[in-house]
Amino acid sequence: MGEFEAVADAVTGGMLGRAVEPATGIRGGRTDEANCLNCGTALVGQYCYVCGQHARVHRTLGAFAQDFLTGALNFEGKIFKTLPMLAWRPGDLTRRYIDGQRARFVSPLALFLFSVFLLFATFQLTGGSSGLNNVSIGDRVYHSTDEAIAGVQGKMATLEAGRARADVGDRPEIDKELAEQKEALNTLTRFKKEGVTNAILASKKSEINSDIPLLNDAYQRAKANPQLALYKLQDAASKFAWLLIPISVPFLWLLFPFSRRFRLYDHSVFVTYSLSFMMLLAIVLTGWSKVGIPRAGVVALLVPPLHMYRQLKGAYGLSRPSALWRAALLLSFAATALGLFAVAVVLLGTSD
Repeated sequence: MGEFEAVADAVTGGMLGRAVEPATGIRGGRTDEANCLNCGTALVGQYCYVCGQHARVHRTLGAFAQDFLTGALNFEGKIFKTLPMLAWRPGDLTRRYIDGQRARFVSPLALFLFSVFLLFATFQLTGGSSGLNNVSIGDRVYHSTDEAIAGVQGKMATLEAGRARADVGDRPEIDKELAEQKEALNTLTRFKKEGVTNAILASKKSEINSDIPLLNDAYQRAKANPQLALYKLQDAASKFAWLLIPISVPFLWLLFPFSRRFRLYDHSVFVTYSLSFMMLLAIVLTGWSKVGIPRAGVVALLVPPLHMYRQLKGAYGLSRPSALWRAALLLSFAATALGLFAVAVVLLGTSD
């Protein structure tokens, strides 16, 4: 079922992208009309100059399949013009789109929507099933509930042996740790009985004690049912990914405060294209690491700052020194924005 849901997410993302940026007409077909079949306007050329529909409409299964692939996957001619520029000349792409060259490029919002769904579909296909049986206890990660139970039992045996040799003054601390391990063992036994296959058990030392009641409530709900919490977090991250845009735009504005030349619209296009690239890069690196190609981590560290630098330099017409210091600040701003987004996902994903 996970594979089918992943494919469905990718198709849905393509359809949403298509809805945001519809095609100018329908290609292929068998009919030749004197008037547009959509609005009735007399046709001059291959497209209606009023509504944009193609003069020839299809009525074949082959053309229908082509429309499905084009609409669902958004693979039309301009995607092949947009992606190379997004990868290597992001600043030029951003500036040209802002300046009005819209028809030849995929809009930033359409590309963002498709990238979001493709990213989570890729995670489900390549890594969604891995780690579903993992059980984390403190800093240790076990690959199954049975393995975690055996690990806890082994640690309890070690603690009991150490307690027998320890001085009387040291035994209370050991007894406290033994009590924690016994509580973890009881929880794991309950998880095994209930069929919970993924869990995160925090030790007493790692309990969250936040001044924010919402975070405390979210932690308690996640602790009570970690498997459900993980699912809800993933679901919230995919549904509310668009929050990254309004969260990030004010940080980019801080790089050009009170500028009359660059407006919020410019920053929004910049941010949306940048986020789309980062998600597409994550998709590539996920497949890269999945097939065992090394250096994926190095690429993940080097490419984002280089891409930010090139996009800043080209989109805003900056000199090299100006683009460098702004790119350095933008990296820290991006980390802050991701942190805020993570908090939002936790609050939205664990709320009732």
